[in-house]
Amino acid sequence: MTNAAAPVITVTLNPALDKTVTIDRFEYGGLNRIQEMRTDAGGKGINVAKVLKRFDTDVLACGILAGHQGGVITEKLATLGIRSGFVQTAGETRTNLKVVDRSTQLTTELNEKGFTVDAELLARFCDRFREEARSASAVVLAGSLPQGAPPDFYRTLIAIANELGVRTVLDADGEAFRLGIEAVPYAIKPNIHELEALLGRTLDDDEAIVRAAGDLIAKGIKLVAVSMGGKGSLVVSADEAYRAHPVPITPLSTVGAGDSMVAAIVYCVLHGKSLEETTRWSSAAGSVTASKPGTEVCGLDEVKTMLHAVTVTEPTYNRL
Repeated sequence: MTNAAAPVITVTLNPALDKTVTIDRFEYGGLNRIQEMRTDAGGKGINVAKVLKRFDTDVLACGILAGHQGGVITEKLATLGIRSGFVQTAGETRTNLKVVDRSTQLTTELNEKGFTVDAELLARFCDRFREEARSASAVVLAGSLPQGAPPDFYRTLIAIANELGVRTVLDADGEAFRLGIEAVPYAIKPNIHELEALLGRTLDDDEAIVRAAGDLIAKGIKLVAVSMGGKGSLVVSADEAYRAHPVPITPLSTVGAGDSMVAAIVYCVLHGKSLEETTRWSSAAGSVTASKPGTEVCGLDEVKTMLHAVTVTEPTYNRL
């Protein structure tokens, strides 16, 4: 991540066409009339790419696409000025439905499983990934793995990037997250529930979270950012730990908020910002995106404007 001029590669292995519908008040088992509807290129890595592009960062969106909807995603990315490096496969790219309830300000997500991949396709993607990563400033690996992919596939990609001297940021969950960590990515961004699932225990306070992050850092990871929804976030390195307190916003959709945090972390590392600044930027980015409808994401000027509203402190307990 030393050359900010080189592109950031985002990897989305199970992308989606996100259809977001907004209703006034959701009636379970009843008729719901859609007030607004929009369709966007989706998937966690793609969301990161969209934010980085709005942060004036060169980005290449990679992954696997299939069918007509895969073509729609490529077209939508091109409209945003984002270059694509996807490998094509048979089948169809999934559709994910997001239902936004205005009355509760809650978003309900209904995600399809998506296409199935095989060893030949994954080997082809690895070849493409190795080729593109040679000239990358950073790699972001985010989201679920497609059906047919081994759970250690992120570990394989991180190992390739490490071999090339390219730093990686991992944002996944479950077995893919646990095995990916074994390859020692540069940074990880779990939410509190994903971190608890990884460790098999409840993390009740700042002390427990910072200690848990410290255990992961002891394995070689340089930065651990833990998002906690309405409770803010904690960002931890080997030498420092900072807490971003919740920003007073009216959330319209939480879709993409965590991905915006990841993009801000990459942006800050590329530009040599301190851990305290990184904490502030990532919180501001997530908050701006959460205040937007559907799958819209934050822009650079919006985040800069929000920075002053973010309160960053050292956690009450600091193991350092």
